[in-house]
Amino acid sequence: MALRLPTDPVPLLQDLIRINTTNPPGDEGACVAYVADLLTDLADVDVKVVGPSASRTNLVARFPGRGEAPPLLLHGHSDVVPVTGQRWTHPPFEGSLIDGEVWGRGAIDMKGGLAMMLTALGRLRAAGERPAGDVVFAMVADEEDGSRAGAGYLVKNHPELFHGVRYAIGEEGGAGIELGGVRFHPIVVAEKRACWLRLTITGPGGHGSRLAPPDTPMAQLGRMLMMLSGARLPRHQTAVADRMLAELALGLPDSLSRSVRRMREDTARDDVPVGLPLAQALALDSVLRHTVNPTIVRTTEKINVLPSEITVDLDGRILPGDFSVDDFVGELRDLIGPQAGVELLLEGSRVYPDRIAEPEFGGLYDSMAAILTKMDPDARPLPMVSPASTDARLFAQLGIRCYGWLPMRLPAGSPHRTLLHTADERIPVEALQFGAGCLTELLRTYH
Repeated sequence: MALRLPTDPVPLLQDLIRINTTNPPGDEGACVAYVADLLTDLADVDVKVVGPSASRTNLVARFPGRGEAPPLLLHGHSDVVPVTGQRWTHPPFEGSLIDGEVWGRGAIDMKGGLAMMLTALGRLRAAGERPAGDVVFAMVADEEDGSRAGAGYLVKNHPELFHGVRYAIGEEGGAGIELGGVRFHPIVVAEKRACWLRLTITGPGGHGSRLAPPDTPMAQLGRMLMMLSGARLPRHQTAVADRMLAELALGLPDSLSRSVRRMREDTARDDVPVGLPLAQALALDSVLRHTVNPTIVRTTEKINVLPSEITVDLDGRILPGDFSVDDFVGELRDLIGPQAGVELLLEGSRVYPDRIAEPEFGGLYDSMAAILTKMDPDARPLPMVSPASTDARLFAQLGIRCYGWLPMRLPAGSPHRTLLHTADERIPVEALQFGAGCLTELLRTYH
């Protein structure tokens, strides 16, 4: 017997967590099959399952609306990151409900979001309602490992599945901010794109038993890591980051508000942010400049060999806007010098200005902000620039305006937004229900 489209996100999320979609290898096909079964009895819903292989599939379902508005896309990824080397208090793939929280890999990133979206659709169906326009629900593979089998595959091979879509709602991409006990609900309007690089350092090698010659790759590596760790590249204050800081300052107590205003306005001096908690200061500083972090070092595995070559992989992130890889590498060269070789490993999809210019406010953004204010009057909606990147970068290539919106009502000091990709990832039931309620209201009022 086919399952029913649910109206409660909790058991749905538990079931999704229990389907192990760790990427690599992904194996999202079982998760897609489970959700496709939820939709089996909905004769008016057009369901497509496509992908590069039977185990790496995507589900795209079009729910019919009243024809009074353009279609709206809800998208989320079914793959999750590995748990290797992590110590979990409770098993990561059991989906346990403990003390009012659902535990497991993907609870936040982002099977919880998928459960919210499907529940919102289920609640509308149960009430006999249709949204103003079609709703296209896309559950995609591979977001955690390059999106080639997921959103990238869909945009390249099946753009017709998104015909007519003007707006899209997806994940936040790690954009949450909490300051001064004030709860902010992020609405991501722009995000950075990845620029992953490999530096190659060469120089004299030798036998590990002898004094090392000058300027070995190891010596160069030490200096380079010192320069790159915590490096603040030149400031580029985009219009969207400026609005984000301005609205953030309006919602904060006086002392914190002054710190954010100073950060926004003192562009000439561009000091390291002061007067803010370190984590939040670093998060805000990260949307004012390109960022780079060394993450992987590779060299010989022989303890008695002085290596003559070392490679260092860098996780670089480029600000939204008309910035190129050459711009980014130029700033990096100013920091580390010309000696090391630089190889581009991956450039996140660039949304060119002739496709999507500045983020769009008004319209759908105002609807989301109004829903958040209605559902949580003590909190503030906040336009956000995410320092991470999501599948929005790919769907935007189809001319779709993309927003990151994963509404969660979390208490002050809650660690939950920081638990994605780490041990003990979990989501409070109240936050899950809140998100499902916000999305349901959006589908009811979208026009």
